[in-house]
Amino acid sequence: MLILGITTSTMQVGCAIGGHEGVLAQVHSSRGKRHAETLTPAIDFIRRQARVDLDEIGCVAVDVGPGLFTGLRVGVATAKAMAHALRIPMIGVSSLDLVAFPVRWSPRLVVAAIDARRGEVFSAAYRQVPGGIQRLTEQQVTTPDDLAVDLEATGEDVLLVGDGALRYREAFADLGRVELCDQGLAHPSAASLVQLAHARALREEFVQPWELQPLYLRRPDAEINWITRDGLVHEGAVAEGRHAPDPGEATG
Repeated sequence: MLILGITTSTMQVGCAIGGHEGVLAQVHSSRGKRHAETLTPAIDFIRRQARVDLDEIGCVAVDVGPGLFTGLRVGVATAKAMAHALRIPMIGVSSLDLVAFPVRWSPRLVVAAIDARRGEVFSAAYRQVPGGIQRLTEQQVTTPDDLAVDLEATGEDVLLVGDGALRYREAFADLGRVELCDQGLAHPSAASLVQLAHARALREEFVQPWELQPLYLRRPDAEINWITRDGLVHEGAVAEGRHAPDPGEATG
C-alpha cells in the first residue's frame, strides 16, 4: 500500500509518499504562513517524482497536531478532501510523536516541544522502546519556563527537540543535563509520518475522513481574542484538549 503523508502543524509544510519499500519521495518547505499555497503543488511534485498516480495511493496520513491553528486546518482539510475523493481511509499521527520519532535511538529522556506562539509550547515526553519510542505523558500546552522546571525536576539527561525548544532556548540554557537538537530536527517529518502510518496500516488502524479531528489543545487566537473582548474570559485562558491520545501509546 502506498501512503501519502501530509504535515502542516508548524511553519514548515511537508509531504511524502511511501510504503513497504520505504519513502519514495518527500519535500519540505518553510515559506511563512503560506501553507495553502504550498501544499497542493508540493503533493503534485512528489507524486511526479515518485511516478505515482493518485489512484495508486491507498491511504492518506496526516499530522493532526497539536500545532498552529491555520496550518493544521489547511493540512487536515486537504487530507480529508483527498481521502474522500479517492475513497480511501486515513491515519492521524500526533505532531509531537513525529518530532520525537527521528531521535528514537537516544537512551535519554526525549522531550518534544513545538512552538505554540503566545509565549507557550506544546510538549510531551518520550522513552525509547524496542522498535520505536513511547509517549510517557499527556500532550500539553505550557510555558517554556514551566517546562524547564519540569525537566530539571526529572533529574535525568534530556534530549529536547522541536522548534519550540529552539525558539525559547534561553529558558533551557542553564539546565546542565538538557541538550537541544539542531534545526534539522525542529519540525515534524513527513518521512516519519509515512513510516509510522505504514506500521499502523499493517495493523489496519484506519479511520474514515469524517472521523478524524485535529488536536488543538487550546482555542485559536482569534477566538480567544473575541471572547476576551466580550469580557467572558481572561486573555490567555486555555481551552480543553480535544481528542488527545492517551499516554503510553508506542510510536514505531
